[in-house]
Amino acid sequence: MEIAHLSEAAPGRLNEDFVFTADGLVVVMDGVTAGPGPTGCSHDVRWLTRNLAARLAALLVGEPDLPPAEALHRAITAVCALHGGTCDLDNPDSPSTTVTVVRRRGRHLDYLALADSPLVVEGHDGRIIEVLDRRNHQLPDRPGVPNSAFRNQPDGYWVAGARPEAASHALTGTVAWSGVRRFAVMSDGASRLAEQFGWTWHRLLDTLQDGGPAQILQAVRAAERAMPTGSFRGKRHDDATVVLCTPRP
Repeated sequence: MEIAHLSEAAPGRLNEDFVFTADGLVVVMDGVTAGPGPTGCSHDVRWLTRNLAARLAALLVGEPDLPPAEALHRAITAVCALHGGTCDLDNPDSPSTTVTVVRRRGRHLDYLALADSPLVVEGHDGRIIEVLDRRNHQLPDRPGVPNSAFRNQPDGYWVAGARPEAASHALTGTVAWSGVRRFAVMSDGASRLAEQFGWTWHRLLDTLQDGGPAQILQAVRAAERAMPTGSFRGKRHDDATVVLCTPRP
């Protein structure tokens, strides 16, 4: 499997995304930017994404038949232990991250998506399979209630952080490897080309394959700069990560 990837911080910021790739494996994390209040934790989001990715990748590589959700549960548990009892992991603003995993397992392609870092798979027939957990965009309308109040709650959304059971709430599945033409994994800083700027997934995949990941990130920044002030939903600039995987004969 041929893999090309690039990760870039939002202008003027440190990159809270993280990407890990190996033969037949992709892990993408998009750290949840901390709010203005106390997090209860002495560690930052970058610490979480890097430590969680390291432990998750080790499990997925070392135990190739381990289901991704079980691997994520074990990885979160291991990272929670690293806090050493010095952090308030019950604080809903403690560091957290999205997680998207894609792993080839023989004739199958297994995936896991927790929160909004999408996987887009194109088949040889041109059909698109979109795997995207949108629960953090479908929260109850409760004026004055912060977003973090819905984090890792049954009526809210789930992210990887301090609660290992979040892994059981991820979207998981398998597609046949023989049917895959190509696939991409992105943080929402890159997928906004399709989700907010009107690109189709086919256009994004074609541009990614023809021009490489750098062209996608250049297109993202150009689109962000072109948006009129006050018309943008959410952050004008965000960390952006994109991975393209193409099966080889």
